[in-house]
Amino acid sequence: MKKKYVFADLFSGCGGLSLGLALAGLRGRFAIERDSMAFRTFAANLLDRPGAATRFDWPDWLEKKAWDIEQLLDLHLPDLVELRGTIDVLAGGPPCQGFSFAGRRNEDDPRNLLFKRYVEMVEALQPQALVIENVPGMRVAHARRNVVDIQPPDPAGRKVSFYDKLVESLSVAGYHVDAMLVNSSEFGVPQKRSRLIAIGVRKDLCKWLDGGILRAFKLLEEERIEQLDFLALAPVVTASDAISDLETAASPLVDCIDPESPKHFMEVRYGGPKTPYQKLMHDSHEGPMDSMRLARHTDEVRGRFAQILKECRRGVRMDDASRQTYGLKKHRIYPMSGSEPAPTVTTLPDDILHYVEPRILTVREYARLQSFPDWFTFRGKYTTGGKRRTKECPRYTQVGNAVPPLLARAIGNALARLLDEVSSAQRDAAKPLARPALAMG
Repeated sequence: MKKKYVFADLFSGCGGLSLGLALAGLRGRFAIERDSMAFRTFAANLLDRPGAATRFDWPDWLEKKAWDIEQLLDLHLPDLVELRGTIDVLAGGPPCQGFSFAGRRNEDDPRNLLFKRYVEMVEALQPQALVIENVPGMRVAHARRNVVDIQPPDPAGRKVSFYDKLVESLSVAGYHVDAMLVNSSEFGVPQKRSRLIAIGVRKDLCKWLDGGILRAFKLLEEERIEQLDFLALAPVVTASDAISDLETAASPLVDCIDPESPKHFMEVRYGGPKTPYQKLMHDSHEGPMDSMRLARHTDEVRGRFAQILKECRRGVRMDDASRQTYGLKKHRIYPMSGSEPAPTVTTLPDDILHYVEPRILTVREYARLQSFPDWFTFRGKYTTGGKRRTKECPRYTQVGNAVPPLLARAIGNALARLLDEVSSAQRDAAKPLARPALAMG
């Protein structure tokens, strides 16, 4: 019988990585997320939903609530150490905002130092394998000179990135780590989302792998190809493939009755999936879909968006001249192209314009572009602003921060195969050598 590997998820957000690992057949033990809205979404789908009992074996000593990783380590370190030997994969990386090229890179962002607590969790649990998803900027050294010294300065005076420091810390903890830049659109996700996938394997296990730690990325590539075939997805899933069934032009609008939304918003009455991707996302869902609320644009805003869609190049960010022409102050605005994958979904809903309709996207459309299935529901506010933006994680932010579940599914399958290979090699090495037969005279 094939072993069912167990994972724990740190900095889990709303659950994209956990969902993908569960879809790959891994079983969860626990997940840590500090934001209450994001954890409400996580719990609603992966803990409380009918059938979700098969996804997690939650420890009795850990309250099912939003936890800060520092608080968890302070209060439950002995309990975590007791779990050694039961966690095969420790998933999840520290928040990426301090590394992202989409915003202002800040080496002093306190979120960048959370990986120190991540390393403490690794040391406590000592899993067989690690997986960390982060933005490509994590591997680039910051330009300013006052980088926080987490490890001793490089002897040669070389400026190192936070990724380099994390790798060094995990090496000291007993892990070989390597990383690969991955584009989610190659895994069936209808979005050009490049992310750094770092995978670590305990050093005592790495020696059993053909090619060492690099074997993980060869298996990930094999799983990418097999996933597209198994799910019957095209090599490229376009934005139109993903969300054309959610357009407003051919569907009646109805009142949005979401209890967490103010009144007087509208949403589309869903008419059913049209493309293979839409059918895959809508599989097993019944009834109205969650988070379909449409934005309330003024006539002026809709007119401006219509002009942008008519006159500006699709699928690329508007340049400075174009933004000045339309009186736009935002730095990042993408008019989508329906014939290619969407640009990277961010935490700000007004970063992306719909490819044919003069409006921003709904949370559900965001979720489709991230490969969340339609049964996956979201909790909390839709959006927030001002100073609350750095303290709250509303629905758009939850989706924008998530690991695409289809990418996570492929990672989970690759890690399961990798651990299978380690176990198989260890068993073969333990078999006694066959004695040569005696010659018959």
